[in-house]
Order: sequence, then structure tokens, then C-alpha cells
Amino acid sequence: MELILWRHAEAADGAPDHERELTAKGRKQADKMAAFLRDRLPEHTRILVSPARRTQQTALALTKHYITDAALGTSASPQNVLDAVGWPDAEGTVLVVGHQPTLGQIAARLLSDSNAGFSVKKGAVWWLVRKTNEGDFQTNLKLVIAPESL
Repeated sequence: MELILWRHAEAADGAPDHERELTAKGRKQADKMAAFLRDRLPEHTRILVSPARRTQQTALALTKHYITDAALGTSASPQNVLDAVGWPDAEGTVLVVGHQPTLGQIAARLLSDSNAGFSVKKGAVWWLVRKTNEGDFQTNLKLVIAPESL
């Protein structure tokens, strides 16, 4: 299984939190990352997106064909997200468009068995791959990239 964690791009401050929209900079970040991903995503990638407006806008830069999943909302726990994507047993590739600190906590849990968290920059992607090696499972980091690196 491959799991791609995409943090929403830069959003304006405001309330309510779930209604915050991308800034002009955020729209550019989302467009850059979407162009990068479009050329690399496997054909049947399942895309799950938080219902928050900023994540929806980030995902729309890539495609309109995604699933909005309340389990990925702004207060989602790492386990909520992992359950929603079917980690580690689902087949294929799943792209999650979500929020910090949850995405960083997922990366830390899967890569280092830590309950702490990594800092996932706005608009950045972390691409994780779970492989079987002689009956043992390993999670490897395939790619980390931020929009300003594109």
C-alpha cells in the first residue's frame, strides 16, 4: 500500500475554522503540487479529503473526483485517518488531503513508531510505502516535497 499525505495549502485566518479558504499564495501552492502529483499518481489512486473548505480547494487543484470523508476533519485523530484509508491492508495508493498536526503524527507513527509528530509544511506532500520483506512489514519514505521546492 502507498499512502500520500498532502497538507492543505496556505489558508486565510478566520472563523469558523472549517470555512477558512485558501489565500492567493495557497492557490498557487495547490496548483504547483497538483501539477507535480498529476504526473506521478498511479491511475486508480483513491483520494480522500477532509470536509474543511481549504482541503476541498486544495484537492480541486488536482481533480474533482475525490471522496469527502468526515473522518479526516480538522479534529481527526491519526487512527481515524488510518482507519479511513484502510492502513495497512488496503490495496493500491490512497491520497489524503488533510491537516496538521494529524498528518505529521501519522508520518511519525508509521515511520518511527512515535506518538510525537513531524512538521508537515503547508501544501507539502509526504509519500509513504508499506512493503513486505520476507514476511516482515516496513514503511518507507518515498518522497517529501514542499510547493516551494517545485
